[in-house]
Amino acid sequence: MEKLVKLGILFDFYGKLLSQKQYDIIELYYMDDLSLAEIAQELEISRQAVFDTLKRAEEKLNNYEEQLKLVEKFYKSQESIIRIKEIAEEIKSLSQDKVAKKAEEIEDLISEILI
Repeated sequence: MEKLVKLGILFDFYGKLLSQKQYDIIELYYMDDLSLAEIAQELEISRQAVFDTLKRAEEKLNNYEEQLKLVEKFYKSQESIIRIKEIAEEIKSLSQDKVAKKAEEIEDLISEILI
């Protein structure tokens, strides 16, 4: 299940960088839940060709993430945004000088996101 989720996320980020055939096979296999044999029949290619294309596409998606790290950056940004929301909620109940300190924390988090 974890592999399925990971490949789904990688596909969302990098799928359009694959060849059309690789894109179609990943989509049919992981998103539409077709078997290798069903994909082979639909695309009129051998089951082995489907398997090989699928493995190459998976490898490409993983390589894109290793090089570009867009998924990693996305999750780090999400964590920072959640922390910003928590700080904003804390600010509501603070004195004036503590508000300035929390504002600095927010600025630091925003800087992390924008890097």
